[in-house]
Amino acid sequence: MENKDILRKGIEELGISVNDKILQDFKVYREVLVDWNQKMNLTGIEEEREVYIKHFLDSISAITNNYIKDGMSIIDVGTGAGFPGLPLRICLKNVKLTLLDSLNKRINFLQEVSAKVGIDDIEFIHGRAEDFGKDENYREKYDIATARAVAGLPVLIEFCAPFIKLGGYFVCLKGPNANLELEEAKKAIEIMGLEFVEKIDVKLPELDLSHNILVFKKIKNTPEKYPRKAGKPSKNPIK
Repeated sequence: MENKDILRKGIEELGISVNDKILQDFKVYREVLVDWNQKMNLTGIEEEREVYIKHFLDSISAITNNYIKDGMSIIDVGTGAGFPGLPLRICLKNVKLTLLDSLNKRINFLQEVSAKVGIDDIEFIHGRAEDFGKDENYREKYDIATARAVAGLPVLIEFCAPFIKLGGYFVCLKGPNANLELEEAKKAIEIMGLEFVEKIDVKLPELDLSHNILVFKKIKNTPEKYPRKAGKPSKNPIK
């Protein structure tokens, strides 16, 4: 099967209809990713099929079980090379997306991808979650916060929970140690006003890798003292 057919089938199996424009957008995304990867470290994966499966389909799998719907406001915290936020926005045209990253070069990369695929309504933030989580323009303003491969779960929860409005969700993409991380994050989940909803096992085509989606619901406002100052959550996670 051709790479674009693997991508098309994978997206359609997640319940999203696919047209040629979506497939072309992902082709361009991967080409810009490989080009920029020569100048800075964005990914250890460059081969087209692997990027399509391990980055794009893995990111889009965040819509499993319908916590993320078209038209919602999403902040992708520590977005890196844009995962999972940008692949979600390519597939869901009415998502209001904010991409947050602490490295300006990555923001520049994401702006180039967005321009080349013709998306002009993404908000890009160069900064740290610890700072913007305190900012009243962003605090508890989003239906969904997402994160992928950023930090351990107790730290991620402190980064992400402050952005989520009451009744919204934190949709977190994790690897095979999800159960252990959930144990370690029990205290952070409670303090930050979240409730664990479910763990979703994700099967990606052609791979034996175990990927999981952890879903949390915001049931209480996050206490004002959180997130703590920059660097504190990582050095001293809530446990």
